[in-house]
Amino acid sequence: MTKLVEGSKAPAFKSTNEKGESVSLADYKGKKLVLYFYPKDDTSGCTAEACDLRDNYKMFQKKGYEILGVSPDGIPKHQKFIAKYELPFSLLADEDHSVAEAYGVWGEKSMYGKKYLGILRTTFVIDEKGIIQKVIEKVDTKNHSSQIL
Repeated sequence: MTKLVEGSKAPAFKSTNEKGESVSLADYKGKKLVLYFYPKDDTSGCTAEACDLRDNYKMFQKKGYEILGVSPDGIPKHQKFIAKYELPFSLLADEDHSVAEAYGVWGEKSMYGKKYLGILRTTFVIDEKGIIQKVIEKVDTKNHSSQIL
């Protein structure tokens, strides 16, 4: 698995959002993008992270950023998560984890001594030219916006 670093070209991706629309990195050409990977809709850490980004969304927009969340959850779960927390940004249904794998954030995790594969919570800040400006691996879910900005 290739480890992406600041200055790397962001890998192209194509996936489906909560509305069933096709979304790709090319759709964000000329825009700054916060691409955040999280394990699961409606869990405590993922909800805290999404709500922190939601609460600071206007600030991100003022600075020219779009936000896009990615998890292996399907479209129906994303729709419920967005509705429940009034999230103003799209979530990609990366059920085959192809986007996560392209970004090197699909890997081995451990919980209660059990090992399994899943999303390694990571955020990539990508500039208008598709270059990674920042990689955040130690995400503070409650204060993620301040880590990014």
